[in-house]
Amino acid sequence: MTKVQRILGTAALTLSSLLGSPVFAQMNMDHGKMGMAETPGMTDGEVRKIDKEAGKITIKHGDIKHMDMPGMTMVFVVKDKALLDKTTVGAKVQFMATNENGQMTVTDIQPAK
Repeated sequence: MTKVQRILGTAALTLSSLLGSPVFAQMNMDHGKMGMAETPGMTDGEVRKIDKEAGKITIKHGDIKHMDMPGMTMVFVVKDKALLDKTTVGAKVQFMATNENGQMTVTDIQPAK
């Protein structure tokens, strides 16, 4: 397990205990394999928490197929904090996520159709 994986796993577990809801850590997931397996597409999700000051959003999401990532609840950073104004906690959304320099980043978010 890489140092980054240990840090991400520890952070997810810590966040889970603070929020009182399960966050499924990616401790056994090989982040190196999260490349562009297929053309990026929007992923369905539900917003669980928004932290505008930190520029982060917690989303319970389905499989992110282009990253070969199973569905889970996790915290993402947002590329632009203005994206957080497009949604609310509890909202069903479609979002685009990418791995930017090892950080899971939401680059677009829209209301679910």
